[in-house]
Amino acid sequence: MLDRLQAVEDRYEKLNELLSDPEIINDSNKLREYSKEQAGIQDTVMAYKEYKTVREQFQDAKAMLDEKLDADMREMVKEEVSELEERMEELEARLKILLIPKDPNDDKNVIMEIRGAAGGDEAALFAGSLYRMYSRFAEAQGWKTEVMEANPTGLGGFKEIIFMINGNGAYSKLKFENGAHRVQRVPETESGGRIHTSTATVAVLPEAEEVEVDIHEKDVRVDTFASSGAGGQSVNTTMSAVRMTHLPTGITVSMQDEKSQIKNREKAMKILRARVYDKFQREAQAEYDENRKLAVGTGDRSERIRTYNFPQNRVTDHRIGLTIQKLDQVIEGKLDEVIDALILEDQASKLQNADE
Repeated sequence: MLDRLQAVEDRYEKLNELLSDPEIINDSNKLREYSKEQAGIQDTVMAYKEYKTVREQFQDAKAMLDEKLDADMREMVKEEVSELEERMEELEARLKILLIPKDPNDDKNVIMEIRGAAGGDEAALFAGSLYRMYSRFAEAQGWKTEVMEANPTGLGGFKEIIFMINGNGAYSKLKFENGAHRVQRVPETESGGRIHTSTATVAVLPEAEEVEVDIHEKDVRVDTFASSGAGGQSVNTTMSAVRMTHLPTGITVSMQDEKSQIKNREKAMKILRARVYDKFQREAQAEYDENRKLAVGTGDRSERIRTYNFPQNRVTDHRIGLTIQKLDQVIEGKLDEVIDALILEDQASKLQNADE
């Protein structure tokens, strides 16, 4: 481990040199690439430097115990040795986590897609509840939310809603939300007070940059049509709505949220690029998972991952066996306890795999 950490520190110092090189400073692509790489390893390097300092202090303190010391001084040195040893163990544990290969998507913005599934109107209402939950969580993180496309119902829910969350590290915290979410509650439309079970699906896609997924113009068919409102009533007589089809994968995106065809094209291409990138990522992950099954997955969206039980004020994440009696807080966007538990489980799983 120490050899790997020294290699990381050496690379960090090399990046310092490169970022001072006039040739690199004048090349915006390389400047961005090296700056991002350096930022990605900075925490590891700072922790390793502290570890080396503490280790040196620990060795010096231990050496003092071999000297002739009075009783009080010996007791003070023993206490210092104990404290430094404890700090070294803490830093070693942290460094092991920092050395876990980082998900290259973790710092990215995300595109979230929420759809009502089983349960009709109640599923659509639940999809609306999930959208508000994630919006409030994003707001608490200081992130910005932008609706890309929405298909609302008359009761205030959504058959489907697609939105972008812009914020540093958004994907790292939201990537485990992929999957089927189940709700158990008495619907507002239910006069008999019976508990209904409904589901909604959540997809979390990392925003893909043009350089990461190469979509050729010839591979995209673009159809335009007049956008329409609920019930098919025309709300815009111009051909502003856009449907894009990526021919190699068959992935299709329709966009009619904006009155401008140009804006609809831009939004549709963002979603298309993210979906194509996500498809390739999931295929690669599926191949990896054939050899090694991780405790927390981000790929299988048919998997029921969480239950929200309103009568018991209970949230259960089925992947890690976590149950908390705080549904009233979670549904208001206070997701930190659940998300932190998922991240810790993922880190523990990866550490175990690294040791095998």
